Amino acid sequence: MNPGTALAVSGPAGNTPQAGADLLRIVRINEEIKTVVRVAFKINIMALNAIFLAKRAGTAALGFGVLSNELRIFSQDLRESMDVLTSLIHGCVNDVSLVLQDSRHTRLLRQAVAQSSDQRLNRVLMAKDAENERHVEHLGSLRKQLGRALDDAARLVELGGVLAKSAKIEAAYGQTFAAALTQVSADFDGVVEEIRSSLESLRRSTFFRGN
Repeated sequence: MNPGTALAVSGPAGNTPQAGADLLRIVRINEEIKTVVRVAFKINIMALNAIFLAKRAGTAALGFGVLSNELRIFSQDLRESMDVLTSLIHGCVNDVSLVLQDSRHTRLLRQAVAQSSDQRLNRVLMAKDAENERHVEHLGSLRKQLGRALDDAARLVELGGVLAKSAKIEAAYGQTFAAALTQVSADFDGVVEEIRSSLESLRRSTFFRGN
């Protein structure tokens, strides 16, 4: 059984606790994504300052300047990656809300069927069950897409880590600016590690296991 169908196996009545828990998990994921977006913006500002500092240092900091510009580009790519995640999160919220709504409607329909001999209600219930299943499957698809997007973001952050560590090496050649450049590169490294920690926390969320 895959995560996308985990909600379906317990029936409509069992969907409510699962969907309610999913909503809480999604809120936490969304807050973590917002944190990463804020840090990505911080990297962009840091990179612009580092580029300016490298220009002041002249030829001794050419390599550092190039890496600082790459880190600026990295911050922009990371924000775009977070935009994708945010869009998927909004889709998940919508689908979880539909699953909760399905559960309530189906429960009322089952009560009506139990109290009536009208076969038309049975057909309505069957149609509703089929609709419920489609919503559950779509949520499962978004769950997987979100997981893959997080994996992509994690790979991007690994590149950011390499750039930050390379900048630290280049800082040593900055002559009279070496100390200042080293401090800036250490700040880069710390911020990238902060992002990596946030993404690892997201990837451990039980939301991706669908239970």
